[in-house]
Amino acid sequence: MSTQPSTQPSTPNSQAIANPLLDFSGLAHFDTIRPEHVKPAIDTLLTQARAVVSALEAPMAEVTWENFVEPLENASEELGRAWGIVGHLNAVVDTPELRAAYNEAEPKLVEFWTAVGQNLALFDKYRALKAGPHYASLSAERKKVIENALRDFRLGGAELPEEQKQRFAEIQEEHAALTTRFSENVLDATNDYALFIENEAELAGLPDDAKQAARAAAVAAGKTGFKFTLHFPSFFPLLQYADNRALRARVYRANVTKASLLGDDFSKRIEWDNTANIDNILRLRREEALLLGFDNYAQLSLVPKMAQSPQQVIAFLEDLGHRARPFAENDLAELRAFAAQHLGLDQLEAWDLPYASEKLREQRYAFSEQEVKQYFPEPKVVGGLFHLAQQLFDVRITPDTAPAWHPDVRFYKIEKAVPDAPGGTQLIAQFYLDLYARPGKQGGAWMDSARSRRLVAAGVQTPIAYLTCNFTAPATVDGVVQPAQLTHDEVITLFHEFGHGLHHMLTRVGEVGVSGIAGVEWDAVELPSQFMENFCWEWDVLQHMTAHAETGAALPRALFDKMIAAKNFQSGMQMLRQVEMSLFDMRLHENDEARGGSSDVQQVLDQVRAEFSVMQPPAFNRYQNAFGHIFAGGYAAGYYSYKWAEVLSADAYSAFEENAGNVVSIETGRKFRDEILAVGGSRSALESFKAFRGREPSIDALLRHSGMAA
Repeated sequence: MSTQPSTQPSTPNSQAIANPLLDFSGLAHFDTIRPEHVKPAIDTLLTQARAVVSALEAPMAEVTWENFVEPLENASEELGRAWGIVGHLNAVVDTPELRAAYNEAEPKLVEFWTAVGQNLALFDKYRALKAGPHYASLSAERKKVIENALRDFRLGGAELPEEQKQRFAEIQEEHAALTTRFSENVLDATNDYALFIENEAELAGLPDDAKQAARAAAVAAGKTGFKFTLHFPSFFPLLQYADNRALRARVYRANVTKASLLGDDFSKRIEWDNTANIDNILRLRREEALLLGFDNYAQLSLVPKMAQSPQQVIAFLEDLGHRARPFAENDLAELRAFAAQHLGLDQLEAWDLPYASEKLREQRYAFSEQEVKQYFPEPKVVGGLFHLAQQLFDVRITPDTAPAWHPDVRFYKIEKAVPDAPGGTQLIAQFYLDLYARPGKQGGAWMDSARSRRLVAAGVQTPIAYLTCNFTAPATVDGVVQPAQLTHDEVITLFHEFGHGLHHMLTRVGEVGVSGIAGVEWDAVELPSQFMENFCWEWDVLQHMTAHAETGAALPRALFDKMIAAKNFQSGMQMLRQVEMSLFDMRLHENDEARGGSSDVQQVLDQVRAEFSVMQPPAFNRYQNAFGHIFAGGYAAGYYSYKWAEVLSADAYSAFEENAGNVVSIETGRKFRDEILAVGGSRSALESFKAFRGREPSIDALLRHSGMAA
């Protein structure tokens, strides 16, 4: 007799009303969620999910999508959504109470997902479903979900002997705790650092807006003078503009030694040192790979990706490195000559690079980043981004309302025109926009899923995204709040994350496992984000997103032309930097102690730098101790994805460049939406690319965009 648990998502009950994390009827209740809600909510959802799994383990006369996959996905999605809210809050409004609740609940989640991934009864039912009579009639989306599930069961240890399953589960729990601790150490070291400057003369060269932000930070800390932190918008202007070389050296060292024994505060170096965490993370990953029959973690990591082997990735990166090196060597030679002749810097050091580069840029192209920044007030940039998306993808983006976790957070909705719908529009998606750096918020920029698109009995569950950046917050001058001004690099960052958001939100896939970015190969997931970056260099786009901070005038064409001339300034050095980080990541995870490889992380990094870096960093540099992408994010043995996907994104963008000077092509935009964004993970990224471009990808556009074409 078959068992058929309910296929409908649960509805709010009295417990859900008491605990906002258990209410899935609408938007998350960020205004009422508290740390004390985490444990009871997660415990309740885990109990419900275990009950569903237990019921599905029972023998079934016939396994179908409706009686097996659907109820499992219902339980998994609610648990995932609740935990996603907790994880998001932990990243953007970290508090001791929330961190404690997160760390208490995380092992339970890891234990549950590991047990599901190893569940032979569930694995057998997926196999039966694929071999059964109904498989052929399933949609391509559902077939892809089943294929991915079968792969993930194998990678989850479902076929391991029982004694090895137990060790596999222990590895997952320990690994999760270590990666969380890695992130916490970086955040704590970042938040703890404070550099106070009393004498404004020491800040010669620093732009007024950077000084205003530092003065406001000092006031907020109850101090006089200026306060600088290790949040990027605070410290980087010192490296880029401060004439005081000793000050640049001081803040450079603080940044590249955070979360290490060489950190600024001796009393907290050991507590926040990530050296042992890195060693243990790598040890666990290697052990996991060996348990599953792989030679190393890099092989395991690549199974669900486009790339076929670590050797293929390494060859790709080394080829890029060799192509870029002559350009990088020329970049550095020019910089050294300029610094010696014009800045009195006979020996160029790592803390001089941003400063000297900015001075050289100003001399060569007759403009500075600070000058450009005056034309990019954040409201105008956001409006221009929305205007572009609306043109390209035939949607409408307008403000919406929702409870949020901080007063700075904004909420928007995306709609499409549907003449027969009420009001003439139909809701497609919604998103939160959290732009500014602040204490308790992890650094960097990212997009994450708050809810995925899914077809349910009531209709369409629309997707919701989190878009998070760390820009300088608006300053208050003489009692008046001034709009935040973005550097052009920050504009590019915003477009990048919005590209990820579009991938998540403009999907038309109705199965949650392959909806939006879900199920997309990790080395292709950067395609839409890097694609969107290209529009930041288009005159037709920038005209709609610039207004001078004082005059309101649009970006002058003459200044834009200078920006274009400088676009590939030091692109060789930048390319080598990406190759360095990607090769370090891949070689580190390809390393196999059983074959005599060294597990010394610094040695691996030094070797990569010796081969591909044109300027060696100082010996005290411990960049890896804060390299969250590979030690606390999803990019382990996958950091190469940025360059791999950039081949795809540059080639995809070249289709817009072929439109006789009209890059904002509505026709090409619709095709990109239909063949790339809309299909999500329901088919391979290569199939989607070929459907859009009509051929295999080529590296030519990437080299041309980087100024390295023959």
